[in-house]
Amino acid sequence: MTGTLYGVGLGPGDPELMTVKAARLISEASVIAYHCARHGRSIARSVAEPYLREGQVEEKLVYPVTTETTDHPGGYEGAIADFYELSAKRLAEHLDAGRDVVLLCEGDPFFYGSYMYMHERLSGRFEAVVVPGVTSVSAASAVLGRPLVQRDEVLTVLPGTLPAPELARRLADTDAAAVLKLGRTFGSVREAFEEAGKLDDAVFVERATWGQQRIEPLASVDPSTVPYFSLALLPSPAYASRVSPAPATSPSPASGGEVVVVGLGPAGPEWLTPEAAVELSAAEHIVGYGPYVARVPQKAGQQRHASGNRVEADRARDALSLAASGARVAVVSSGDPGVFAMASAVLEQVSSGHGTGVRVRIVPGVTAAQAAASRVGAPLGHDYCVLSLSDRLKPWEIIEKRLDAAGAADLVLALYNPASRSRTTQLADARGVLLRHRAPSTPVVVARDVGGPEEDIRVTTLGDLDPSTVDMRCLLIVGSSKTRAENGVVWTPRSY
Repeated sequence: MTGTLYGVGLGPGDPELMTVKAARLISEASVIAYHCARHGRSIARSVAEPYLREGQVEEKLVYPVTTETTDHPGGYEGAIADFYELSAKRLAEHLDAGRDVVLLCEGDPFFYGSYMYMHERLSGRFEAVVVPGVTSVSAASAVLGRPLVQRDEVLTVLPGTLPAPELARRLADTDAAAVLKLGRTFGSVREAFEEAGKLDDAVFVERATWGQQRIEPLASVDPSTVPYFSLALLPSPAYASRVSPAPATSPSPASGGEVVVVGLGPAGPEWLTPEAAVELSAAEHIVGYGPYVARVPQKAGQQRHASGNRVEADRARDALSLAASGARVAVVSSGDPGVFAMASAVLEQVSSGHGTGVRVRIVPGVTAAQAAASRVGAPLGHDYCVLSLSDRLKPWEIIEKRLDAAGAADLVLALYNPASRSRTTQLADARGVLLRHRAPSTPVVVARDVGGPEEDIRVTTLGDLDPSTVDMRCLLIVGSSKTRAENGVVWTPRSY
């Protein structure tokens, strides 16, 4: 009979925070394994030491490298991969001999833990049991005396090894955060907190629950003193707002607060107009659908408020509320904000009485229809109609009437929102309506992800259009009776 592999979480460092099950397994196991550096000392072993007993076999899994400097032909990754393979073979020898192996792991074995590399190599051959442990994030929150999150707040856990711009974007988009793996990454982590406008709210916690733990404001920490076993914590903002003293004077519903609804264009920064870039840079708050907010360059001190795709009214009210307190708020939309986007949503809320006294401005952007047309020539060279096939905000009967009218008027059509996972029949129905008025040979442009990494532009005909190949990321341009397509170039003459 083979032995069992146990990945045992030891918690954050205080031996008394180890689970009863972890302590029992450590005392019963035939073999105790742990990772260590070349000096042979192991933090994990020191935490587990009160529960060790005489006669146990100890397997030191000594890391060959502790930095990315190595002479291994495969570089750091190659050296580590070889190390994990060798370690797995050593543990497998004990398991094949029927000996249970406890692999010690600080914190939780599956939370950035080294145990997972043994698990993936051995769990297919041997029984493997994971014993969870208290994470360093929970320990940091406890010693700080501040909740991580509450109610509907979002906690984001990030590795400090991410590039600073990516860290800043993710920090700006969340309520609370924990950033691990500091040490050499501390400089870029601190920069990311500053860029996200959250440095003053962040706390540095070193060796939480240990006798030599350290807690300081992140902004005041000397980078040269930061060890690997530390983290940066951004705790619950709701708790902070309740326990912080109220300001001496409350801001008045200031004059000067405004909402600027900004069009980002259909894709990357090359589609952003200079006017839009200026407005985004000047804003104190960026409000919008999450993927669109992520496209806005991060700026120090700027607050970001990302939300889902179907809460336009809530998003508009939130923006107007921020502006009513005197803030400069940019609401972002893909393409042009006045085309099936946030400009109408904001103005509708103003009309309903929200944001009294707030100035609202609209900054245009390149539309998806313009971008798609540019890729193939000039299909919008004469009169055209822009129509959304989504029946989420208007009944299909209205859409069908408008399709029929535009078809009868011989207008080129730019069709937005042609399909989605839940709307799978509308495009086929629309095609049927248009075929009442157009020849099957009418050119159709199917443009997907224009300007993005998955851009795909196809020119087909109304008769050959396959609705199953179209999804929500597509825009369609259906030609008029005068539209021409030759060698992939599509245009509609200016004369009729």
